[in-house]
Amino acid sequence: MRSHADPYPHPAPSSAFAGYRFPPEVITLAVRWYLRFGLSYRDVEELLAERGIEVDHVTIYRWVQRFAPEFAEAARARQHLVGDRWHVDETYLKVGGTWRYLFRAIDQFGQVIDVFLSLRRNTEAARRFFAHAISRTRISPTEVTTDRYGVYPRVLDELLPAAFHDTEVHANNPLESDHGRLKARLRPMRGLKCDRTASVIVGGHAFVQNLRRGFYDLGRMSDRRLVSPRRSPNWPS
Repeated sequence: MRSHADPYPHPAPSSAFAGYRFPPEVITLAVRWYLRFGLSYRDVEELLAERGIEVDHVTIYRWVQRFAPEFAEAARARQHLVGDRWHVDETYLKVGGTWRYLFRAIDQFGQVIDVFLSLRRNTEAARRFFAHAISRTRISPTEVTTDRYGVYPRVLDELLPAAFHDTEVHANNPLESDHGRLKARLRPMRGLKCDRTASVIVGGHAFVQNLRRGFYDLGRMSDRRLVSPRRSPNWPS
């Protein structure tokens, strides 16, 4: 798969890490650990402390909230093109003690296309999700697989009238399985406090899932940035 090409050169931006006491490698590693593995912020704090890096768990929380969207946006230019067969479904998250609906989509290759957190599961939420996904990817799918929820035919007729709409009972099993990976990551957390925090976490998780599945042409990152929390990098003490 090819990456999006940017035909217009841009001046090099100032570093997003400017003003932070810790080096980018430490921040990047902490954010990746948290999004990738079933760890709490205190777990990440402990793993870094074992490597001679003393950082408070609250600081790690701030890193995740600040840099997870930055990393995903910075990598977009090197992301593989999204496929033209989409699987779309909703799952549930509890945010601040209240259930939210999370719309998610993957393509036929397993690449996470987009995520959208909503207070409601209705026509407007589905329309916003599809409109954002189409605008973001610049892809109009030829086939969309959903469950038999009644809002989807209306939204697809409006936004993607040429797409084939598949509602076979087991056709969305790949996405159901992908929901499970997100739920497994959220399970160790002590609840999501607000919609913004939840959106950052689910969006960051989607980015890391796509990264580990090879949907970015980012070259080989250093072992120090990709190491598992169970394998200690050679950090200076």
